[in-house]
Amino acid sequence: MKLSNLLKAVETKKPVSGSDPEIGSIHYRAQDVKAGGLFVAIPGHTIDGHEFIDQALANGASAIVTQKPINKNSITIEVENSRNALAAISARFFGNPSEKLFIIGITGTNGKTTTTFLIESILAKAGFKVGVIGTINYRYLGKTFKSPMTTPESPDLQGILARMQKCGITHVVMEVSSHAIDLHRIDYCRLDVAVFTNLSQDHLDYHKDMNSYWSCKKRLFTENLSSGPKKDRALAVINCDDARGKELALELKDISSKLKGGSSKVKVLELSDDTIRPSNISYEPTGIAGKISTEKGVFDFKSSLVGEHNLKNILCAACVGFALGLSTRIIKAGIEEVSCVPGRLERISDSTDRFVYIDYAHTPDALEHALSSLRSVASNRIICIFGCGGDRDKSKRPKMGEIAGRFCDLAIITSDNPRTEEPMEIISQILEGTKKASGRNYALLDPATGFNEKGYVIEPDRKNAIYLGIAVSRPGDIVLVAGKGHETCQIVGNKNIPFDDRREVIKVLL
Repeated sequence: MKLSNLLKAVETKKPVSGSDPEIGSIHYRAQDVKAGGLFVAIPGHTIDGHEFIDQALANGASAIVTQKPINKNSITIEVENSRNALAAISARFFGNPSEKLFIIGITGTNGKTTTTFLIESILAKAGFKVGVIGTINYRYLGKTFKSPMTTPESPDLQGILARMQKCGITHVVMEVSSHAIDLHRIDYCRLDVAVFTNLSQDHLDYHKDMNSYWSCKKRLFTENLSSGPKKDRALAVINCDDARGKELALELKDISSKLKGGSSKVKVLELSDDTIRPSNISYEPTGIAGKISTEKGVFDFKSSLVGEHNLKNILCAACVGFALGLSTRIIKAGIEEVSCVPGRLERISDSTDRFVYIDYAHTPDALEHALSSLRSVASNRIICIFGCGGDRDKSKRPKMGEIAGRFCDLAIITSDNPRTEEPMEIISQILEGTKKASGRNYALLDPATGFNEKGYVIEPDRKNAIYLGIAVSRPGDIVLVAGKGHETCQIVGNKNIPFDDRREVIKVLL
């Protein structure tokens, strides 16, 4: 595409002089630039792309987009915000694929991945060709690709959407992180439906406080969903059992009531007792069963997903199905088709009558939901192995320690991506909360004798911690390995060391 054609997507600070080259690719990493490519210099948290413009030019960049004045012997396009420009240019370069697809975006602190799996299943049962972009991977037509982050950078995202659209995909379900919203990754990605699951403490190392975090999440609805060619038919599905969800629904309704012709009119569908009602719900260590009542009918369901928080995810997915006009038969079939979600209260089967689960819970709210769900179905003891990530929000560490101490019979505190921090320093901060809620400190715990009193133990080596947790358990006990879920490495220092909780659990159980 000619550079002049691409630049129709952005406002430049000053006229662009020079030739009008054909642009063959879009780049935001200087080392990836190919001859004839366009390099967009974006500021990062630790590295600023503007510092690598010379490298991009050496690699053959035909033009540079920047948000800082530069003096280079090249075609230079100066813009107000290079991240927003990157998104606009990428969408145009790939032919605005989101305008040709039905896009469902899901945001919230917890539940995004599970809700994505459920919606994917429901849409597939309806006969749609579905693509998914999420934390675990992105996938379509039986092909699976590694996902480096929950929501890719805008050129990667637009490229994925374009390939999906070319292959005949009709509907795309994508997780939308707060980072993606704040860093303009999903700008010009036109949504048909946006789903809000919940909000609780997370990413405060980035957002600094809960109000900033919440303001960022809201922008998916008040800005992204409410702009572009789909704005008049866009739909918001909001969990109003969550206090922030109720606030968001009221705000969107208030905005819509004040708008006049030609402005965005986002329809709000509330996930509440007025629209969708669960009843006769039973929770077991092996899943959930019950009845869901809606304006379109009532249906019984059985799900292999575990816990009350997963009922909320099921209801969110069902609500999207109803918003799309799907039948209760299809929605029921889609819900029941999902046997597990990798790393989300994923049960690892064994022959010893223990209930061992892997879960991604790495926030206070997620850990409490997981443990309270397991506590509600436990007939015996609960053992939890968990830690907290290094170089991240430190304020959540004692909170998670207190939650584990309160819900568990034995909390085993270990490492979870310590990064550049000392593992024992992280553990000491977790212990501030654990000591308030737990009992005995087991300085030494013999697997042969186990434990008889409520308490906690420190084992910095995650592999040893998993072995210990399962070794001291009895038939009928529940063991939760929390924090990493689907992840397959430990980040120690600046190195990614292969480590998979599931594999370590299976080794012990065999």
